[in-house]
Amino acid sequence: MSYKEFIDKVKPEFEKSFRFLVAEIDKIRTSRATPSLVEDIQVTAFGSNFTLNQLASISCPEPNQIVISPWDPSYIEPIQTAVEKSGLGMSSSVDKNLIRLSLPMLTEEYRKSLVKVLNVKAEEGRQTMRHWREDCWNKIQKAQKEGVLSEDDKFDGKDELQKLIDEYNKKIKELIERKEKDLM
Repeated sequence: MSYKEFIDKVKPEFEKSFRFLVAEIDKIRTSRATPSLVEDIQVTAFGSNFTLNQLASISCPEPNQIVISPWDPSYIEPIQTAVEKSGLGMSSSVDKNLIRLSLPMLTEEYRKSLVKVLNVKAEEGRQTMRHWREDCWNKIQKAQKEGVLSEDDKFDGKDELQKLIDEYNKKIKELIERKEKDLM
């Protein structure tokens, strides 16, 4: 057994974490409304939790407006409550069987708060990757103690893990810088 096998097993976890981070960052609003801003909002209806996209269709007829069309009119009130509690700062109005969300203009203060959210999500992604690195490192150390890996392989594995972390940290940094530039 080689340290490369341990690293090959952890690489997909790094990639999954990075893809999740990209999806989360895409939800942060720039200047256009998109369904991804609200589709994952948790709605409590009839004693159960659902994501918004499970209860309604979501469209964006205008650049600063999102229209939610619940599949059942009884979902309107729980959806409206969930959107208000989401902290996205959108005003909502009910128009027959539709909920219209108006996105606020992006003020300097609001943009700065979005950058803070962006940085929090980036740090969460880094923490997940550090967790996977630690897990892999522990497995490599255990294999070395059991005599499956040599001391040199253990340290080569540590170096390889660090290269992997550095590569993903660079990707995260570039992603955050791009999104921050879009926001500001």
